[in-house]
Amino acid sequence: MAIPASPDDRRPLIWAVSAHRLTEVFRTVSPELAGRAAVEIIDKGFDDAIADIARRSEKRACDVIVAAGAHGEYLRQNLAIPVAFVKVGGFDLMAAICKARQLSERIAMVMHRRVPPALHRFAELFSLPMQIRAYQTSEDARHCIQELAAAGIDVVVGPGLIANLADEAGLTGILVYSLDSVRAAFDDAIEIAAAQKAEKSRRTQLDSVLYHLNDGVIAVDMAGRIVAANPSVDKLTGRSVRNALGQPLRQVLPDLSPGHVMTRGASEIGSVQELGGKSLVVDRVPLLDEGVQTGAIFTLHGSSELERAVGKLRAHSHRRSRAARYRLDDVVAESAAMRQVIAQCRVFAEYSDAAVLIHGESGTGKELLAQGIHNASRRRRHPFIAINCGAFTETLLESELFGYDEGAFTGARRQGKAGLFESANEGTLFLDEIGEMPLPLQTRLLRALQEKEITRVGSVDTIPVDVRIVAATHRNLLSMVRAGDFREDLYYRLNILQVVVPPLRGRPEDIDALARRLLPAALRRAGLDDAVAPMLTASLPVLREGAWPGNVRELENVVERLTMACLTVGRPLLRREVRAMLADEPARQQARAVQSLSTVRAGQEAAHVCAVLAECGGNHQEAARRLGISRTTLWRKIKAARV
Repeated sequence: MAIPASPDDRRPLIWAVSAHRLTEVFRTVSPELAGRAAVEIIDKGFDDAIADIARRSEKRACDVIVAAGAHGEYLRQNLAIPVAFVKVGGFDLMAAICKARQLSERIAMVMHRRVPPALHRFAELFSLPMQIRAYQTSEDARHCIQELAAAGIDVVVGPGLIANLADEAGLTGILVYSLDSVRAAFDDAIEIAAAQKAEKSRRTQLDSVLYHLNDGVIAVDMAGRIVAANPSVDKLTGRSVRNALGQPLRQVLPDLSPGHVMTRGASEIGSVQELGGKSLVVDRVPLLDEGVQTGAIFTLHGSSELERAVGKLRAHSHRRSRAARYRLDDVVAESAAMRQVIAQCRVFAEYSDAAVLIHGESGTGKELLAQGIHNASRRRRHPFIAINCGAFTETLLESELFGYDEGAFTGARRQGKAGLFESANEGTLFLDEIGEMPLPLQTRLLRALQEKEITRVGSVDTIPVDVRIVAATHRNLLSMVRAGDFREDLYYRLNILQVVVPPLRGRPEDIDALARRLLPAALRRAGLDDAVAPMLTASLPVLREGAWPGNVRELENVVERLTMACLTVGRPLLRREVRAMLADEPARQQARAVQSLSTVRAGQEAAHVCAVLAECGGNHQEAARRLGISRTTLWRKIKAARV
């Protein structure tokens, strides 16, 4: 007996439908499926069956219907529910024919729609005097049985409708379906139900993803009708697209151009369109099913969201660009002096976490050494953040180093901002040009180093930080301490470990090694591979003679000028041409004279600024007002006067 299905039953619900003898076979087989499916038998046919199915569907719709013959075809044509057919196998045919032959010599086989070719071959092979017919509708079946009865047929083999009609006509009807064929139909039905469940689960997951997307998604079929849309489409376009399923997209969103995706199947990514008074970025891609286009998908991106995303990406790239890229092994160190510096840095990195002060002329590679120390230390997996203390005003440098809270000053971010100390936590903070830091900030920096905690601008809460400080300068900090321009206690806090980078002019071996690395690289970037050997021959003797006041940076600039000169003349330079380029030519002398004059004028201007500031009693705001300049400009001019 079939077990009725309850609303919370998770087994697939199968309705076995037949108004003929097949019903009894359904009743025999259905108990075997109790653990796999809930089977309900509907002993009705055609329109009566459809009416009963509609009534039952109000409580719970079934997953699959099992039926046979013309009855099954009728249900398939008039219902949206999948139908699994009871199929006739070769064994079924032979068993039914053998049973019929036991009853009479005058037999007939009547099948729905078509007769299997194998049946004709079977009848010929065994010389069976059997009539074989096919029917389309129930009326065809009734007429066929009447003809067979008139022809003297005693036994008719066929589906349930044929067997019933044969009995009604006084003949013997034999059902062609076996228990195994019905079991196979139920197995098919269970597989169909499982596939439907998996597809429904996949669609539910997909709908959930689409529902929570900020981007709008519209899917259309090949006729351009909307088949799916998520809520974000309505928000972005200002139109009720989700309530317009089945309608043409061109009517619902006439401003949305389909492009070539429907006519050519070509994807179009990143086009900009005006929709609902908004500028939207639209992606168009074809919707494919086994390589055949069945429609298209339109994805709408809001411009404001994209702008925010681009901003975040740029910020992320900026953070990455400040990571330590160089290692101590990357430093050119052919000279004994430079090898000693590298060895010293390696020891400081591996065996100490104390602050390091790197002293050297401009262009000697102080930041490269700072990055190398970081990458050789235990902090290498954490941030390396660098800041030039001479590139910011006092107020801006303070907010950059220590961050600020919401509302700390006009223009502050609503949520505040973390400073570089917080960003470099557990890593290394490189303070370049530490000698340019204003005295008030030196006090805050000293406290941060002593207490290992910082306070954001506009806040009273302290934030613990674990940061290694590496500072660098080209100035004589000890002289600045004596002059009162640099705090003595901060100097000794920073100068725990000291690295002195010798100038390039004092290590000629490195000049040669650097030139052999820099010049070939610059020539190859310019496509001058053939010029590498002759240019090295012509340039190295001249480069060794240089004083290099700008150190490695100046050497890099000279190498770039030599490369551009080769491109200009169309050949490698001769030694005398290299020497002429590096000599003090009249133009360069004139430039130096202009620079000297500018220095004098700058000194006079600085003296004037200092005098006005003194007249104002040290009031920066009043001095700036009198001079007609901003406080930032005033601060820069005072700083220049102290150098």
